[in-house]
Amino acid sequence: MILVTGGRGAVATHLQTLLREDGLAVRVASNAPDAQVRLNLTDPATFPAALAGATSVFLYAEAKHIEEFVAEAVAAGVQHIVLLSSSSVLTPDPENNPLAKSHLDVEKALLAAPIPATLLRPGSFAANASGWAWAIQSGRPVSLPYPGSYTDPIHEKDVAEAAFAALTDPRHQGGQFTLTGPEALTFTEQINLLTQATGQDIDVQQVTRDQWKAEMAEYIPGPFAEALLNFWESNDGKPVPLTSTVEELTGHPARPFELWATEHAADFKH
Repeated sequence: MILVTGGRGAVATHLQTLLREDGLAVRVASNAPDAQVRLNLTDPATFPAALAGATSVFLYAEAKHIEEFVAEAVAAGVQHIVLLSSSSVLTPDPENNPLAKSHLDVEKALLAAPIPATLLRPGSFAANASGWAWAIQSGRPVSLPYPGSYTDPIHEKDVAEAAFAALTDPRHQGGQFTLTGPEALTFTEQINLLTQATGQDIDVQQVTRDQWKAEMAEYIPGPFAEALLNFWESNDGKPVPLTSTVEELTGHPARPFELWATEHAADFKH
C-alpha cells in the first residue's frame, strides 16, 4: 500500500490518480477534515495511523518532525520513501538559504535512515504563475522586480508522473533526480504566453525589491522573500540549466509552459 501525503496538493492529486489507474492500493493523507486519513506532518501524533500498513510513501518535505516520521516509518515496515524535495538544495550554501534549508534537512534525515529514499528535486513549478492571477483578474499590472529573470517552469503532471515512476519502477529506487520543464523562460515570456492563452492584455510593472517585499509581506515572510529575490536576481538575464530527467523517467518530454497556461487560462480571466 502506498501512502500519498499532501493529498490536497496538485502533484499528490495527479499521482493518486495514476496509482489507482495502475491498480495499486493507495492511502491519501492530509490535514483536511475530509481526508481519507488525517496526517499533519508537524504533529507526530498523526503519524502512526497514517503509516500503518504502508509499504511505500510519497512524502512532502516538512522538516519540523522528520526524525519522528522516519522512526515511525521504520516501525511500520515502510520499504521505500519518495521525497518531493527542491532543486534549491543544489544552490550554493543551501544551509543558509531558507528556501532550501527545510528540504535539505528532510533529505539528510532520509538519507541517514535505513529505508531507501528517492529524491525528486523539481525546479520552479509552472503553477507558481498562479500567484499573478489575482492581479490579472483585477486588471492590475503584475509587479515584477526582475522581469528578465529566468526559471525552468515544470508542469505538476510531469512531477506526478516522475513520482509514479519512482514509486513503481525499482530501477529508480535510491536515485536523486533534478526535474525541470523543457525550456528556460523569463517572467516576461511567461506573461506573454498567459496573454496568448487568455486573449487579454496583461501589463507588467517593474518594481524595486522593497516595493515587492511590501506588496507580498502578508503572504511571504521576510527571509523567504529575500531568498526569492536573491534567486531571481542571480538568474536575471541568465537562462537556467535544464535536464532531460522528466523524459528519462516518464518516457515523454516535459510539458511546455504554454500548455499549462492554456489549461489554466480561466484562472486568470477577468
